[in-house]
Amino acid sequence: MAKPTVTDQVLQRLHAWGVRRVFGYPGDGINGFLGALDRAQGQMEFIQARHEELAAFMACAHAKFTGEVGVCMATSGPGAIHLLNGLYDAKADHMPVLAIVGQSARSAIGGDYQQEVDLQSLFKDVAHEYVHTCMVPEQVRHLVDRAMRIAHEHRTVVCLIFPNDVQELPAVEQPPREHNTVHTGIGRTFRATVPAVDDLQAAADLLNAGGKVAILAGAGALHATDELIQVAELLGAGAAKALLGKAALPDDLPWVTGSIGLLGTQPSWELMTQCDTLLMVGTAFPYSEFLPEEGKARAVQIDRDARMVGLRYPTDVNLVGDSRATLQALIPLLKRKDDRAWQQSVEESVRKWWAVMEARAQDDATPLNPQRFFWELSPRLPDNCILSCDSGTSAFWYARDLKMRRGMMASLSGGLATMGPSVPYALAAKLAYPDRPVLGISGDGAMQMIGINGLITISERWKDWADKRLVIVVLNNNDLNMVTWEQRVLAGERRFDASQLLPAFPYADYARSLGMGGIKVESTGQIVPAIEQAWASDRPVLLQVVADPDVPPMPPHVSAKQVKHFMKALLQRDPESMKIIRETAREWWEGVKK
Repeated sequence: MAKPTVTDQVLQRLHAWGVRRVFGYPGDGINGFLGALDRAQGQMEFIQARHEELAAFMACAHAKFTGEVGVCMATSGPGAIHLLNGLYDAKADHMPVLAIVGQSARSAIGGDYQQEVDLQSLFKDVAHEYVHTCMVPEQVRHLVDRAMRIAHEHRTVVCLIFPNDVQELPAVEQPPREHNTVHTGIGRTFRATVPAVDDLQAAADLLNAGGKVAILAGAGALHATDELIQVAELLGAGAAKALLGKAALPDDLPWVTGSIGLLGTQPSWELMTQCDTLLMVGTAFPYSEFLPEEGKARAVQIDRDARMVGLRYPTDVNLVGDSRATLQALIPLLKRKDDRAWQQSVEESVRKWWAVMEARAQDDATPLNPQRFFWELSPRLPDNCILSCDSGTSAFWYARDLKMRRGMMASLSGGLATMGPSVPYALAAKLAYPDRPVLGISGDGAMQMIGINGLITISERWKDWADKRLVIVVLNNNDLNMVTWEQRVLAGERRFDASQLLPAFPYADYARSLGMGGIKVESTGQIVPAIEQAWASDRPVLLQVVADPDVPPMPPHVSAKQVKHFMKALLQRDPESMKIIRETAREWWEGVKK
């Protein structure tokens, strides 16, 4: 039997850390790893993506949906460069991802060799916590151990670079016990996850004194649903959710106001503008204009990373620790509020809001109202469903209209808000949980950019899944719609057709050509049958939803500046001016009359 190589040792060490899946694309810069992966079949699965960016997105999604370190791999030069967008997505959302990339042989580095890129510099920002090049086999053990530990502990991106000649060298299982060697070990790092008693009491005193308590939950609170509910019920609070925290609380709770921010709800806006006390749990929500005005509310923040507290709002008490464990320690110190007037007012606002959303969904549009599709989709989501979504107006309707239930998971690109992750996120979720139904939501811009490629991998993999249900929704409005609305509302410019309009593409036909299901939805009457058919199918299905691009994604609060810009754009004879005025007036009226 041949002696193990450096790449064999890397995979064995990753396996010892719990890694079972690597997402990537081949190239001669990682030939050593490809041979090792072949030898490691049964222990390590290689998922061949259609593009390195898709591989990095899948590694990010794997981390989001499993809590494990996601691993992606690419060859030297262009392959490594292609990973970057997906890695920045992971970095922005604080996800643990390890990127393994090839490099030119050591003897060629610095010689302007083919595909030679200064990878240390290239990855130094996205993987700034840990990026190193393996120059000798004696480094392998500590490089892998430190990369995995740092990625997991700091929830960040790390990178290991392997020159292709090093990959084929014989492994050194145990470095010599001498000067200038490093001897690391495997094992999770456990640290104190609950703040000091005095800090917890200070937070409890502040929350107990509040008359109008608002909770803002983010991705860091996804595992603390029961504790969030207990806190809200004790304090008579309302609760809003950052987009990455959409699954932190089910939307059937009457005091849950839904999403916050530009894609958020009117009740969330009212919750933040009217509260006198704010509890932020596991969130780095960036938009200060949607938080209480500074000085109007006292605030407590819980976050596992001390670098993130007091960053978005001048908080009075900062608790550094795991959100679930910290809330569990805080709950016994909280006093139940007898006065429920505040929470009741929140519940009334939420009730009216859902009535507004239903009315807006019922409005006619040509060819159909995208809100109607998402409104009908929401109650037909299977239990235990995992959802992914892309950036754009598809994220707007996802944030507003889809009601999360207990047991669901959901994610998208939060901090980076990049286009393209919906399909690879959905695929990674299905690979991690082949027995659960998965929904991916994409706009036609993101689908044309990179999602179409991901469908090829779905068509290859689906027969291996215990539950074949994977539905991909393409919101087909032939417009880069979110940017179009931003041109109008933020810049005061009319739609620039050369940049905004998309070429036609037969999404449903393309899916069928791959052996998947494909259904084109072009009228309101087709919506419910199409959704039910998709979930009943024996294979993945793409729903091509031909939607009206002129239904406005109305923000929860419209500033005078935004109105001025909007009117300026229309006065410039935007191609759809009259239709936009009609649709906007209709949306506004549905909100007013409720």
